Amino acid sequence: MTEVENLIYQSETSQREIMLFFHKMLTTEFLLTDKVTFKNPCYYKKSWICYLKPIKNERVELAFMRGNELSNNQDFLKSNGRKQLRSIEISDLKEMRLDIIKEVLNEAIYLDETKPYESKRRQKK
Repeated sequence: MTEVENLIYQSETSQREIMLFFHKMLTTEFLLTDKVTFKNPCYYKKSWICYLKPIKNERVELAFMRGNELSNNQDFLKSNGRKQLRSIEISDLKEMRLDIIKEVLNEAIYLDETKPYESKRRQKK
């Protein structure tokens, strides 16, 4: 069992089910590399694409590191007051819009592969 899987198994039952589903999809279908970062399961290609985080009310947040650069044509991603991150909150595997989630993931991976991340912190003012 990987470090990420060990971390997921420590989550509450309903969150664990959601996180295991996405972990398997992200690592096998989208071929992302998993790693524990800031005590959360994180997924990488060239750079950090997204992470999973258990949140209150038995939900899981799927957050995209460069969410502000994604089109959000589906109006599915929420900023929750954050400048860069955008996320989707999942409370039930049966009721989630997997088609839209996969569309957003494909766009995030395409962005990662075609446009290098430029940190706003390192730019001189």
